[in-house]
Amino acid sequence: MSLEYSPESRALQDAFDTRRLADRLVQVTVHDRFTEHDRAFINGIDMFFLATVNSAGQPSCSYKGGDPGFVTVLDDRSLAFPNYDGNGMYLSMGNVAATHDVGMLFIDFERQNRIRVEGSAHIEMDSALLARYPEAQFIVRVDVQRIYPNCPRYIHKMKLVERSKFVPRAQTRTPQPGWKQSEWAVDVLPANDPSSRRP
Repeated sequence: MSLEYSPESRALQDAFDTRRLADRLVQVTVHDRFTEHDRAFINGIDMFFLATVNSAGQPSCSYKGGDPGFVTVLDDRSLAFPNYDGNGMYLSMGNVAATHDVGMLFIDFERQNRIRVEGSAHIEMDSALLARYPEAQFIVRVDVQRIYPNCPRYIHKMKLVERSKFVPRAQTRTPQPGWKQSEWAVDVLPANDPSSRRP
């Protein structure tokens, strides 16, 4: 569970005299099991940022969005979320399959709060959880190693105007994004894609 500081982090802490503070933050905030507050916060969130890394060390960061509750805390040490149709590049999910290391940043912009979750992720193609998520391609399960809140002072206060109409919902026809009708895309879409013109 412990958060290990790199020599480079330690050098910066020493340069700005924050080593004592950094060590205290690990003692009082870093944990490896979801608290009731963590669970309620994550289960109610509608977006997060996912950081991954490939086997060559190249990082990637992606936005994941859905309706509130699309991330499910399964137990005190794991959570899961669906992978929906995207642009077909599978950069983040390819990284998950390669190295399993993920960092997740959950932010509530209205209440100005955030939590980091770090752990080991795995793709589950035949998970029973698929029944919860219309049109999900597969489930990503994360076994948690570290959970910790972050200082919220630089979070901009924003209000939700509208949730994406492209989030798959039960008994609702999901619209197709306009880019799939672009000249450069129509002939290379997967054969089973609703926008595909391939025979």
